[in-house]
Amino acid sequence: MTQGAWASLFSGGKDSSFALYRALEQGLPVERLVTVHPGEDSYMYHVPATELAGLAAESVGIELVEIDPGELAAAEATDSGEQGDAELEPLEAALQELDATLQTAGDGGLAGITAGAIESEFQTSRIEAMAERLDVELFAPLWQRDPEELADEMLDAGFEIDIIQVAAAGLGEEWLGRTLDRETLGELRELGEEYGVHLLGEGGEFETLVVDGPHMDRRIELEATTVWEGTRGHLAIEDAWLE
Repeated sequence: MTQGAWASLFSGGKDSSFALYRALEQGLPVERLVTVHPGEDSYMYHVPATELAGLAAESVGIELVEIDPGELAAAEATDSGEQGDAELEPLEAALQELDATLQTAGDGGLAGITAGAIESEFQTSRIEAMAERLDVELFAPLWQRDPEELADEMLDAGFEIDIIQVAAAGLGEEWLGRTLDRETLGELRELGEEYGVHLLGEGGEFETLVVDGPHMDRRIELEATTVWEGTRGHLAIEDAWLE
């Protein structure tokens, strides 16, 4: 393993959080969490409730690096590929700056990054290429894993996962705020058979927030209302704090 510090690409959702947990479990020296706030739409990043990443980072006990929406340069992209490439630019620049900061601090620079990708070749190919350009390792423990096994591992580890956005047939307003537990997974399996809903929401069917887990010292508490737009909706977070 290359000497130096690691950074976790982190949204607060289940996939990036579980990748972070696995990295810590393996003893990787993760010294920064890196969150991109992509605004309303993104091909590369988890979108909803990234403003809560600061609370999650405080609970985990790792310093957070935040990249603001104004820094994203995807507005002039003409297709998804161009937008994905453009969205990656500020992240790569931030990681280069982080590497320099770690070098100056005597921490050996940036040795690697973690990512929570499961099935998206669009995202993973770009993150892999970025890691190569930065000359760092990539730890992607969820990549190409069986969704059933991953879901079981997350729950067995003690992750408490809330559904905060839905956008798929079969997922109505009543799903907002639900906890992703064994019962919920059973219902998602049925919806997968009927509507093609992915068990872990890999097609964008739903988005999540990890409010507690074995890598967190304090649980995230939420006050929220539901916003429903006919066929899709999200939780509007009105207040959030650590327990």
